[in-house]
Amino acid sequence: MYERKQLYHLKKRLKEPRKFIQVLLGPRQVGKTTLAQQLSEQLSIPFILVSTDTVPPSNSIWIDQQWENARIKLSTLKSKEILLIIDEIQKIQNWSEVIKKNWDLDSRNKTPIKVLLLGSSTLTIQKGLTESLAGRFEIIQLPHWTLKEMGDAFGFTPEQYVYYGSYPGAAELINDEGRWKDYILNSIIETTISKDILQLTAIQKPALLKNLFELACRYSGEILSYTKMLGQLRDAGNTTTLAHYQELLNKTWMISGIQKFSGSNVSVKSSIPKWLVFNTALSSVYSESNFVESVKQLDLWGRRIEQAVGAYLLNQARINDFELYYWRDVNEEVDFVLKKKKKIIALEVKTSRAKFHTGLQIFSEKYKTYKNILISSDSLPWQEFLEFDVVKLFE
Repeated sequence: MYERKQLYHLKKRLKEPRKFIQVLLGPRQVGKTTLAQQLSEQLSIPFILVSTDTVPPSNSIWIDQQWENARIKLSTLKSKEILLIIDEIQKIQNWSEVIKKNWDLDSRNKTPIKVLLLGSSTLTIQKGLTESLAGRFEIIQLPHWTLKEMGDAFGFTPEQYVYYGSYPGAAELINDEGRWKDYILNSIIETTISKDILQLTAIQKPALLKNLFELACRYSGEILSYTKMLGQLRDAGNTTTLAHYQELLNKTWMISGIQKFSGSNVSVKSSIPKWLVFNTALSSVYSESNFVESVKQLDLWGRRIEQAVGAYLLNQARINDFELYYWRDVNEEVDFVLKKKKKIIALEVKTSRAKFHTGLQIFSEKYKTYKNILISSDSLPWQEFLEFDVVKLFE
């Protein structure tokens, strides 16, 4: 079974003396539960792996019961330590307070129970961590899969990665595109919106949120204002509501509206967003062209590749703590701007042959960029960039 690099980092932390609760966060269907199972098999200490799937949300006592089971097992086995793994922890109401109570009790009694929490709903998890568990946890982000991971694990070609995206559970369905689309729509999109947003967050206009998501997926890679989007949405709303819904969808690793780079925080916040999906499967599922047709249409395929680069950068920005923007000034533009501290990197995506781009030159002169990257067939092919570790650009 394929092992993602986050498994190594998590295993290393759990081999250290008990100090922090470990929290594994990421979107749905990227392998969090599988990684936890791999971890439990490779650690040399006893463990308890449980899930909240069949537990009523109001049953917070269930957490106490699992913790007591761990204490009893620790005592019975006479082991030096034990690992308690709880999957989908956010489903239990007041979970963070119960975790805090038990963790602090073990800390006072020097009971060596290590804890790993898994969660898909970043919205609820982050709130619980910051309000109740401050100073007691560390987070490992598990993003959407990269081209290299999908290639190594499932034999995906770069073209398949661009169109079908990177949900491992859908990898075996790509030869039946209708079945693949049903899986993406029902098992991922509908489940994420219904369970991770609508059930856990107060949403006044759920139909508007769903319509915004679909429209953003269709316009992925394009710059489109909230005002123009309102004209295409079936449910009435305002730009403030759309901006709020976009932020919720961004936190759940679905879509993001990246802002225009200007060097001024005030201008950035008031700019028109460029819409990007975190996983290209989310835009392809709404496409009127199938995989074979998409590859043959040069203009469409060029947009697909830009979407794939954007999705890759979105995921890497989240786990590596750099900012992602776009830039446009009249007729000149740069597809993506990466910023970490004072280092600014401009990146343009071209699928044809290109050795020079005026937008890169103008932006570089104006903002004194650290690096300028031109992805094109005769300089840096997009296939190679999607396998490149973006963090190295800042070195």
